[in-house]
Amino acid sequence: MSSFRKALKSKQRDHKERSQLGFRKRFGLLEKKKDYKLRADDYHRKQKTLMALRKKAMDKNPDEFHFKMIHNQLKDGVHMIKPKVETMTEEQKKVMRTQDIRYVEMKRVSEMKKIERMKSELHLLNVDEEKKNKHVFYVDSKKEVEDFDLATHLNTVPELVGRAYNRPTIETLEKKSIVGAVEPQSIKKLAKQRELQYLRLSQRIDRENNMFVISQKIQTRKDLQDKVKKVKVCEETRSAPAVYRFEAKRKR
Repeated sequence: MSSFRKALKSKQRDHKERSQLGFRKRFGLLEKKKDYKLRADDYHRKQKTLMALRKKAMDKNPDEFHFKMIHNQLKDGVHMIKPKVETMTEEQKKVMRTQDIRYVEMKRVSEMKKIERMKSELHLLNVDEEKKNKHVFYVDSKKEVEDFDLATHLNTVPELVGRAYNRPTIETLEKKSIVGAVEPQSIKKLAKQRELQYLRLSQRIDRENNMFVISQKIQTRKDLQDKVKKVKVCEETRSAPAVYRFEAKRKR
């Protein structure tokens, strides 16, 4: 049936729209419904725009200031944004980023040297971390385990048993004089100074790690300027730069 209906339509007369009358040729083409629709939509759109501008003008604060008032200018009745003059070329920007990397690397190396010097002075003696090393004593019988005295076995006084360093024997304490702070106040003062040094050391280590992350991020942004196809693998975080996979390019 559909083919029969199409065959009938093929022989139908083409109904053409009425054209402009001869004595009205001076008025141009006769407007059709679709032409009127376009004209009406354009008219209503302009009326809505004018109403919105009138409302904006009524609600405007005369003391209001916007930074675009400085960077815009009126040209032939149209607001034009003043183009910014580029003061640096892409090559100059690359060089500047390279200088930034060199500066950060220089400061990082300086921090590393200071860290090594502080470690050599402090020896990391009184670190509050859990001791990994253990000192195991072996005996022959259970009775020796029950009667085992650590101070007697180490040949030192019981007050120095808990130390992992600077633990002299009884003979050394008897024969040689003690050099250094002996009074409790002096010992506390030295311990406080040592804790302050360890705090400074930890801060320098954190600063060095931050500088390392900054240099990696600067290098990543510098590499992104090259016009090579790339795919982002990992997003950038506070402790690591973004990871990209670049297309392998053969170099001559």
